[in-house]
Formats: sequence, C-alpha cells, structure tokens
Amino acid sequence: MIALTLLTLQVLGQALNQSAPKLDLAVTLSYLVATVLLRWWSHAAVPPPWAGPQWLPSIGVDLLAVCALQVLHTGGLNFTPLLGLPILMAAVLGSLTLALGTTAAATLLLLAWAWWLGVESGSDATPHYLQSALTGTGYFVVGFLVHHLAAHLVREQRLAQHSQQTALMQSQVSALVMQNLSDGVLVVDAAHTVRVANPAGLQLLGTAGSTALPFSLTQTEVWQPLLALARRTFEQSVPQAADASLLWLGHSPISLHIRTWLTAPNAATDERSCERLCVMFLHDLREMEARLRTEKLAAMGRMSAAVAHEIRNPLAAIVQANALLNDELHTPAHKHLSDMVQKNAERLIRITEEILNIARVRHQTGRSSASTVPLDEAVAHIWHDWHQHDPAQRAAQVSLNAVETQVEFDPEHLRRVLFNLLDNALRYRSGTPQSLQLATGVTPSGQVSVQVWSDGAPMDQSVERHLFEPFFSSESRSSGLGLYICRELCERHGASISYQRLTHQTERGEIKGNAFSIHFRNVVCPSDKIFSAEAEAEKISAQAAQPQPQHQLVQKR
Repeated sequence: MIALTLLTLQVLGQALNQSAPKLDLAVTLSYLVATVLLRWWSHAAVPPPWAGPQWLPSIGVDLLAVCALQVLHTGGLNFTPLLGLPILMAAVLGSLTLALGTTAAATLLLLAWAWWLGVESGSDATPHYLQSALTGTGYFVVGFLVHHLAAHLVREQRLAQHSQQTALMQSQVSALVMQNLSDGVLVVDAAHTVRVANPAGLQLLGTAGSTALPFSLTQTEVWQPLLALARRTFEQSVPQAADASLLWLGHSPISLHIRTWLTAPNAATDERSCERLCVMFLHDLREMEARLRTEKLAAMGRMSAAVAHEIRNPLAAIVQANALLNDELHTPAHKHLSDMVQKNAERLIRITEEILNIARVRHQTGRSSASTVPLDEAVAHIWHDWHQHDPAQRAAQVSLNAVETQVEFDPEHLRRVLFNLLDNALRYRSGTPQSLQLATGVTPSGQVSVQVWSDGAPMDQSVERHLFEPFFSSESRSSGLGLYICRELCERHGASISYQRLTHQTERGEIKGNAFSIHFRNVVCPSDKIFSAEAEAEKISAQAAQPQPQHQLVQKR
C-alpha cells in the first residue's frame, strides 16, 4: 500500500511538473516490484525473529528505498518519517535486538543526512544534527515500547488459544460425562427453568423425548418436590438433600434421592450481575436398593456355598433313607408324605448343586482342554433335546446360518448355557408364533455367534445392569445363578455373552424383544472335520413337525 501510494504521488508529480527528475519514479517503481517479489517469494511467511540477513529483503529494502527517495528528491517533500516503517516491522515481528539495531541504522542514516545537508549548504548543521538526534531518540522509545506491547499481545493470544482449547476439551468431556452418567443431572436457574439436563435426568423426570429444553419445573404438579427443593436452595444458598417420589398417573412412583448445589459467583465480576445456577443430582433409589441387595446377596452366596457343601452329604442320606422307607410303606397317606420328602429333597439338591457350580466354574477356569465342535450340529442337537422335554409348549423358530463353522467350546457346557437361555426365553415370551427364535450366524468379519431371542417385555434398567451378577434375580424363587454361570462358562472358553433389546421379523411384523448373544472366538476348521448341518436339520425338522406345527427350522447357506 505504501509503495502504491508513493508511486501515485510520483505519477502526479510528473504530470504536474514535466521538468521533474524521473529517478524518483524509477526508485518508487523498483520498490513496488521488490515488494511484490518478496510477497510472492516468502508466501506471506514471517522470517525468524532474531537479527540476521533474512530481514534484508524487507527491512533492508525499506531503508534503502527511503534513503534513495530522500537523496534524489529535489522538492520540499521529506521522506524520513517513512523510516518508522522498518522500525515498526522490526519491533513487532522481530526480537528486541533486531528492533534496536534497525532503529540505530535509521538514526545513523538521519545523522548522515544532516551532515550531507551541512556540507552541501556550507552553513551550520547543528539544527539538523539536533533534529536527527531527537528523531532517533523518539524512534528508540517507540521501537522499545512497540516491541514489548507486541510481545505482550502474543502472550495474551497464546493464553487465549490455550484457554479456548482447554474450555473446548472440558466442554466435550462434560458433555460425554453428562450423556453417559447413570444419575440424572439438571441445571436450574433462579426462575426455576431447566437449562441443561442429561438423558438419565429426563428419563427420571418422565419427559425423555417429549419435552424440549429449556422447560420450567412449574409446568406440572409432579415436579413440585424438585421445585420446592430448588427454591429452598436459592433462598438459603446452601446445598440441600431430600428424598422424593414422582407419581405420574397410570405409572408406578419413581423414588429419588435429590442433592442440590449452587454454582459459585464469579469473583471477577459484580456478584449482582453474575447469574447463579442450581445443579441437581437425581439418584434412583430403586437402583441403589438393587445394588445394596446385590451386595448382600453376594455375601450370602459366599456363605451359602460353604453351607451347601456341608449339607450335600446329609441330603443324600435323607434321599436314600426316604427311598428305603418308601418301599416299606403301603398306606396312601404315608406314600404321599414320602413323595413330598423326595421332591423337596431333590429341590434342595438342585439348589446346592447350583451354588457349588460357581466354585467349580471358577476352579476350572483356564484349565479346560481346547476342543472344537461344529456349531450348527451342536445347536441342532441341543435344541432337539430341549424341545423333546415338552414339544407342545417349547415351540421355536431355529435358523442355522453357520454352516461348516466350528467353535472352541465344550459340548456339555454349551448345552448348559443354551438350556439356561432357552428356559429363560420360554418363561418370558408371549406364546405367539415365532415368539422364540434360536439362530446361529457369521458376520462378514468372521465373528461367529448364536442368539436366543424372545418377544418378552423390556427389562427394567436396574435389572439389566445386574443381569450377570451372582445371586441377583427379579424373582423371589430364583437363585440368581443361571446367567452368572453362563457368563463364567463363556469366558472360560474365550467367548462372551451379552444382552440387547433387538427387533426381529415375525409373522406379526417387526417385533422388539430380548436377545442374549454368545460370541465365539474364531477357529479355523480342518477340511476333514467340516460338518454339514443340512441333513441334521432336515431330520430334526421331520421329527418335530408332527408334535408341534408351529416349529420352524430354517437352514441357510
């Protein structure tokens, strides 16, 4: 811009004064060309700040051009103020040494110009020297102050960028924590408006997916306990804690433990202008009670394992003595009592065996010998045996989609896992056609799995979180060991078991249901041990077609 301004000034001078020298125009034009070349050559990159020859194309050219214009110009125009341009450039973009060195060079040029004026005019050059000295002193002060101001601005800019990155990172972490926190979090202002809420908080409030933020706590009577606690927090300016129940019409009450905190005022601003917010944490008492119950049951389970080991032998003696006594009884009433003793003793034996199986599974973990089984063949046999126990009730759709695939798993353990999953699915299914489905499959990445699906009702979150924990059950008559033993057996063979709420295609359309999936680790099958499940599937389908017309067995390749 300066080069274009000087060039315009020179062109106007040439137009108004035809006898003016043209060397000024040549210098100005050369300065413009040098500026354009520097812009193109450096790609707008700033040279290193320390003093050195890298500044000659910019600061050196500026000093040279100003001096040439001042020497060649014959009029009354003074170009020496333009020496401030390289001084400011060195002070802003360079080091303090470069700034002071450039200022010293400009001052020496001013003194040289004063000497030249004195020699040329033959008069006293003291005023010129004094003016050059004062101008140089001003340049030194300006260069020093500008350099420190520029360094301060650079530090502030870096601090602002660092603070911005820190704030962005904290915002991302806070959003991630809020989204995945199991406890509800609400941010309420003094007008009792919910500014921020995580998904768990909206679900506990009963507004998940139906209310857009922000919303007021005064819009429904159900939230009155939260509204009262927020008001008390703002009035007393101290944290509050209370238990409350939210009762929606037609739904079971939601018991909550609520804690509130006020955000601290910003000390850097006026406290009256700083808005304070109330942060509310909502804890589901049902989940807390379930966790405590699980811990208690786990402690009881450890004690029960020791007790079960001690009572197993007396139970066996009772069963044997009752069998001998039953041979001597002839009265129907006595026979009935003996049968009751037999049934209850067998039930106690089953419970003790389930408790002892936990210790057995843990003891055997990592000690099993590696064995592979053809998955489709094994699943077909297991389902056939499970189905034969009650063909009228145990109807299922079976899809074998893992042809010629073998997995590393003990056959008896796989039978036990699938029997447990099928029994659970049968217990909670609706009973309609295709409400129970058993399928094997292989993903494009080679992951082999078997899945048991039923169209049962969705599980409560407090139950889902503790599905695979020992001695946890939603039913009073269940020992809570089945799924835990399934998980232990799967992990023993390098497999994993998981629960998901999935949608499957049935005769009634797409239905959501509960799916338990076992994912096996990949096993390379020898070509001489490949099993063809098609014949086995056809045989089982023919056997099961007569007793249960709802049964379907699908074989896919």
